[in-house]
Amino acid sequence: MSIVKPSIPKGTRDFTPLEMIRRNYIFNTIKSVFEKFGFLPIETPTMENLSSLMGKYGEEGDRLIFKVLNSGDFMSGVDFQNGTSNQIAPKICEKALRYDLTVPFARFVVQHRNDLVFPFKRYQIQPVWRADRPQKGRYREFYQCDVDVIGSDSLINEVELIQITYEIFKKFGLNIVIKINNRKILSGIAEVVGQHDKITDICVAIDKLDKIGKEKVMEELLSREIPLESIQKIEPFFEFSGDNQHKLNFLKSFFSQSNIGLKGVEEIETILHYTRELDIHDPELDITLARGLNYYTGAIFEVKTTDVAIGSISGGGRYDDLTGIFGLKNMSGVGISYGAERIYDVLEELNLFPTEIGTPIKAIFLNFGESEELYALKGLKQLRDQDIPSEIYPERSKIAKQMNFANDKKIPYVIMAGENEIKENCFTLKNMETGEQNLLSINEIINKLK
Repeated sequence: MSIVKPSIPKGTRDFTPLEMIRRNYIFNTIKSVFEKFGFLPIETPTMENLSSLMGKYGEEGDRLIFKVLNSGDFMSGVDFQNGTSNQIAPKICEKALRYDLTVPFARFVVQHRNDLVFPFKRYQIQPVWRADRPQKGRYREFYQCDVDVIGSDSLINEVELIQITYEIFKKFGLNIVIKINNRKILSGIAEVVGQHDKITDICVAIDKLDKIGKEKVMEELLSREIPLESIQKIEPFFEFSGDNQHKLNFLKSFFSQSNIGLKGVEEIETILHYTRELDIHDPELDITLARGLNYYTGAIFEVKTTDVAIGSISGGGRYDDLTGIFGLKNMSGVGISYGAERIYDVLEELNLFPTEIGTPIKAIFLNFGESEELYALKGLKQLRDQDIPSEIYPERSKIAKQMNFANDKKIPYVIMAGENEIKENCFTLKNMETGEQNLLSINEIINKLK
């Protein structure tokens, strides 16, 4: 048998126990805020039907979907010579790994609508997959932490998402900027420059402004057959500056002949009014924020930290009819997603993980040999009966080796029982950080560890 070199696919990662403990800290912190605001958990399958996912994320998003080959003789009867990849894919791949949690959520809502109470507030913390080029902060397998409200078009929901976002990152000790825009504003711009039917092309291009710069965006707009005259009318927005009110005043003037553009401005004004009255930091109005996903129809959000040079760590928006693709019309929703991987990388780079995060194991019983082993096991059972995470060294090894094991695992307390402790019906408890040792009854140890 040949030896296979151990490896994992690019863009995926293993996680050590310490990394998992830190990741669970992130998940639990986010989850606690979600639940505080009245959201309930759901889960959906790893795989969705390919037909459920394709066409929902735009041209670029569709290319990043991981497709799953059909079982059995899936290649028979497929004409590979006379078909494009998009035509062939559905014949050999009926399923795909989920690209995000929002489209599966829309499918879930339609499928379970008779069991849900609307407006329905859900959160979901699960992995997603994208066939993207791996780089720092960008992985092919990563966790999203989503929170959505569906069945309500009230802007109160957008305001609550902003509150949730500030609270989550305050708990992490991160400084953030929430950028906000509205797809209706982008539609208004397309309408005013005479390119309403090119709204998707315009959004996809200007959403790359931060990544590729103004000149490249203009080149892409030209390549998408947007006339130069129209691009020149859009160009002032690429270097749009000033405070929120200045930007809103400019937009009102620009949209004098666009009702949809004015509606977008009105929605932004309402959200900003609420955040000010609730003494929440004002999000920053960014006209070039487009978020390339096709299903957004209203407010859109993006969150960046000012502490580390990394991409967005959160984003989302309003979608008015995402459930319509599954047969349930006019079900408006809004949500935001937090990228656990990027949050982890930022917290690690800034050394912001709490110092007390470590092994959940509170104590380990040393193994002194056959006559003391059962006594230690009985003490261990009493600790576990009190929900104190603890273990016993299973081998009858040298004490130095067992102490090194406890040190390596960063277990804070070691419990020892030799002949003298058994005679006294007690144990020796050693604090591994201070070196202090005390002869204590098992009940005294339980009280100290709890």
